Parts: sequence; structure tokens; C-alpha cells
Amino acid sequence: MKRIRILSWNVNGIRAVDKKGALNWFADEKYDILCVQETKAQEEQLSTELRNIDGYQSHFCSAERKGYSGVAVYTRVEPEEVTCGFGDGRFDNEGRVITLHFDKFLLFNVYFPNGKASKERLQYKLDFYDAFLEYVNGFVGKGLNVVICGDVNTAHKPIDLARPEANEKTSGFLPVERAWIDKLIGGGYIDTFRAFNEDPEQYTWWDMKTRARDRNIGWRIDYFFVSDGLRKSLKSAFILQDVMGSDHCPVGIELAV
Repeated sequence: MKRIRILSWNVNGIRAVDKKGALNWFADEKYDILCVQETKAQEEQLSTELRNIDGYQSHFCSAERKGYSGVAVYTRVEPEEVTCGFGDGRFDNEGRVITLHFDKFLLFNVYFPNGKASKERLQYKLDFYDAFLEYVNGFVGKGLNVVICGDVNTAHKPIDLARPEANEKTSGFLPVERAWIDKLIGGGYIDTFRAFNEDPEQYTWWDMKTRARDRNIGWRIDYFFVSDGLRKSLKSAFILQDVMGSDHCPVGIELAV
């Protein structure tokens, strides 16, 4: 049985975070897989060094619109297959999903939409939520184990953000958004961090404009979920709040598979 350590990080621009030298640490720490969201780049726009980190394969899924969205994975563990998108024309042009098929599980790296811009984008986010869950449930229904990670853009419960009362009508903490996470967990998926840690003030995103990170006025909107078949394989889940370079920090899990 092998231990695999997986990280997820919304970098808010992979080229920007690379210029700060903020990607060097993860290879030094010997993580097996790093899932990145909001790359804001096409693969051909990236330096050779970013596309070829020593010891890792890299896989990219970019939005059609340049400088927007995008996901990527760096992995020491060779996948059997890599797919971009999930076969829904409403969403796949935004480069929000990349799936790696491994022997013991499927890994979905997802940058879920933000619903703050307009009512239309909120509906787009909710539609994405439902379509993605239906897609993933199809694999679980076939008996496959699933890991879902990424920026979900919603805090689940009042404990998951610093000011819940002030944000009850803000996208990212709306009842309809939170209800989808209830549905996800009710369907047998495990919020891995809360399986180990019920403490408050455990956040993964802070508003940069207000320097909220200095005061830890944040939100927990980055997650790892695993299907129930991986419950016994889950050995730890954590937030790396000390890692700088983005308005998000990395989150991670360790599996024994």
C-alpha cells in the first residue's frame, strides 16, 4: 500500500505566482501531485521551466479565452488517462475540469465558477454544480473511487468563513450554493478537512484588497472531497495557510492506496 500526498491550490495566475518563486516549495516537499486552478494561461504561454518541473509530468486544460480560468496538474504518479472537461458544451470552453485516471481512483481537479458577477453567472455556477455532480456520480455508480479537489467558490457552513452573518446574501455563501455541498456530502462524499478538524478560523481564501489575510478574515472555499470508498484510505487532510503567493493557500490530503 502506497502513501500519496495530493495538493490543490488556486494560484490566481500561474505565471504571476511563478515570478514570485512560489511554486518551488512543493517539489522540495516531495508532494506526489499538485492540482492548480485559475492558471490564467494557455500552455504555450508558459515557460519551459513551468511546463517541465523536474520529476513531474504536467497536464494543462485552458480556457478558450486567454488570461482566464484554466486548470493544471503536476504529478509524479503516471496517470492511465487524462481528460479535459466533462463533455458538456456549456462549460468545457472555460477550462475548468481536468481528470486524471489512476489505478485506484479518479482525480478531478476543478475550478468551479464564481457567481458574484451577475444573476446569470450565479445561474451558470449552479448549473455547473449540478452537471458536474451528475457526471461524477456516473463513475461512482460504476464502483470507481473518486477524489474531487479545487476551488469550489462556496463556504459550506458558518464556521467556514469569518463573517457569516454579513455574507448571507453574498454569492459564495448563499443558501442555494451551500445546499449543493449538503447534497454532495449527503450523496456519500466526504469533506476531508472536516473529517479531521472541526476548529474555526481555518480558511483558504482572503480578500487581497482589504489585506484580510493579515487579520485572518477569510473563507474556506477550497476543498478535497472523496467518495465513500476511499474513507478508510484517507489518512490526513490539511490547510497550508503559511504558503504565500496567491489570495488562496494550498489544501491537501494523504491517501494510502
